[in-house]
Amino acid sequence: MSVRKVTEIWTYPVKSLGGIRHTSAKVFPKGLEHDRRWMLIDDQNVFMTQRVHHKMALFRTEWANGALKVTHGSDSVSIPGEISGPEMKAQIWDDIVSVAEVHSTISNWFSDKLSMSCRLVAFPEENGRPVDPRYKVGDDHVSLADGYPLLIIGQSTLDDLNARMASPVPMNRFRPNVVFIGGDPFEEDTWSRFTIGNNAFAAVKQCGRCVLPTVDQSTGIMGKEPLATLNKYRKYDGKVLFGMNLIPLEHKEIHEGDEIVF
Repeated sequence: MSVRKVTEIWTYPVKSLGGIRHTSAKVFPKGLEHDRRWMLIDDQNVFMTQRVHHKMALFRTEWANGALKVTHGSDSVSIPGEISGPEMKAQIWDDIVSVAEVHSTISNWFSDKLSMSCRLVAFPEENGRPVDPRYKVGDDHVSLADGYPLLIIGQSTLDDLNARMASPVPMNRFRPNVVFIGGDPFEEDTWSRFTIGNNAFAAVKQCGRCVLPTVDQSTGIMGKEPLATLNKYRKYDGKVLFGMNLIPLEHKEIHEGDEIVF
């Protein structure tokens, strides 16, 4: 059996904006530290996503001087850790969560860049959002990710897809938290319990894909691939499956180069 090792670790601090690559990351109950702890909401307090607002792909994120820096073109804004706005309820998929606006000035910056009224809200660590009870391991909660604390994808899984397409796509189309090398294409579909370094995880559900992977993360333009190809060989019960959702069983750290052990 070939050795499987972590090659990439990613977080996406603001849901549906650009990601940040890390050499290591702390594992929290809701997912990796800072991963999807902020999101944009519209005037109806409903979460915003690249699925609808493709231009959200054009925002880049990084940590600078202890704050989250978001850049759009030549302009940028820093998001502080503290929250100034009142608590409110917001909708993300079928869930209603308690969030708080970070600051009206920051919300106005995003509204200007997206040419629509929106607010940036934060999701405090102590606020609850249970995972689907059909797939929970314990009293498991998730951040503002679509449904589960982490997503893992094998490099060989992407390589298998790209071998079937005229033009390959990068891994960032699928927005994983963890990428690994070694093993067979799609073998993560069959995983159950395993460790990354010294942190244990449970693989609980294959990831059903929406249209987001068809949005080019460098241009914000939507196309037909890779879903057109995936529909031909990865569709089960009406859903295209790509990647595996994880729940952390321990809350330590993971690092690039960590071995995955079953």
